[in-house]
Amino acid sequence: MLDGITKAISDSFKVLTGNARITETNIGNAINDIRTALIEADVNMVVVKDFINEITAKAIGEQVVRAVNPKDQFIKIVNDGIVDILGSKSEALKLKPKGTLTVILLAGLQGAGKTTTAGKLARYIKNSDNRKVLLSACDVYRPAAIEQLQRVGELAGVDVFVGDKKDAIKISKESYKHAKSGNYDVLIIDTAGRLHVDKDMMMEVKKISKDLRPDDILFVCDSMMGQHAVEIAKEFNDTLEVTGVILTKFDSDTRGGAAFSIKKVINKPIKFIGVSEKIDGLEVFYPERIASRILGMGDIVSLVEKAEQIYTEEEAIKLEKKMREADFTLQDFLDQLEQMNKLGSMESIMEMIPGMKDKMANINIDEKKINRQKAIIQSMTKRERNDHRIIVGTRKRRIAMGSGTSILEVDQVIKNFQKSKQMMKKMTKSKGMFDGLNLG
Repeated sequence: MLDGITKAISDSFKVLTGNARITETNIGNAINDIRTALIEADVNMVVVKDFINEITAKAIGEQVVRAVNPKDQFIKIVNDGIVDILGSKSEALKLKPKGTLTVILLAGLQGAGKTTTAGKLARYIKNSDNRKVLLSACDVYRPAAIEQLQRVGELAGVDVFVGDKKDAIKISKESYKHAKSGNYDVLIIDTAGRLHVDKDMMMEVKKISKDLRPDDILFVCDSMMGQHAVEIAKEFNDTLEVTGVILTKFDSDTRGGAAFSIKKVINKPIKFIGVSEKIDGLEVFYPERIASRILGMGDIVSLVEKAEQIYTEEEAIKLEKKMREADFTLQDFLDQLEQMNKLGSMESIMEMIPGMKDKMANINIDEKKINRQKAIIQSMTKRERNDHRIIVGTRKRRIAMGSGTSILEVDQVIKNFQKSKQMMKKMTKSKGMFDGLNLG
């Protein structure tokens, strides 16, 4: 996400290296590169103009501290400008105290990922705040929309209210009554969408909103839409007075115009971003962290938070001890590959580690190769995973056949494992692998 903007902005900083101070001349090319990157990313032109004017004025004005390195000063100016565009701070859902029903209405165009997002949001609320959540299936037009909501509800571990499957307004009212009588804490309404803004759709969702008076009205927007998303957001906001935005497909190879434009134009906060297709692929939107990623500085805070959700303190200590004592097995290696998968793709993990993205720029991370490694280890017996030294001859052939790979690939996995084992032993001896993580 936002790779083009990230590269252009990172490259623009290089022109200031070695300069004693910022001048209108030495930042001219940098400013032009940033402007071009934002336009190519399909950022709203008004937003581009305001952003460029703001950082130019700050960079060459009295606000520049001459004692500070010019490059660092310019980075801070650009960072502050990006944070201002994205929303300065994260904004939470408007949840009422437990025991009082909170209603959340999701609205947006068809194809934006509303139904999947409803399930992700339900799971997030259920897991993060231990609340009882009910999903309401009010998209009665799109084929299989109700069945899809039932599937994501099952994955999220929450109930789904279906009703008569015909009248969305009736279903919304009945689901509200059901949520009240069933002592649910949160009701999430999945409304219908169209391929474009439609008068009937707007009237229906407006009527549902008027009847239920939701605490949060969230506009679900496809990140890949660019600045076209802004016009759609305006129409929904004018009709519903939305309280926030959820950007879906934020992990996609998209230009990022929607993320840069939508908050600034409609003045409503981005509350969540969809970072994968998995049911747990929804994250709180932190403007300052996204700004850090855009500037190529990573987002180590988010990475640590993800790790804390996966590893308990006991597991972390046990793993570090295994590594330090060279007792790390192929089973442990497989377990770690599975845990890494929960953190996200290798590319997304590298993006969060400061400076790592540039170092890995010319390295192709083959996710399929990682999956083949997992398949090879999964084809081993328990004894083989715990003692790789016994894997010889016919054992290798059986493992290769069972995993659909070659003996050469089996050999390579074992060799790589041995090298990794030695490297991890050295790392844990020099410094605790989990130092700095506030686990448990």
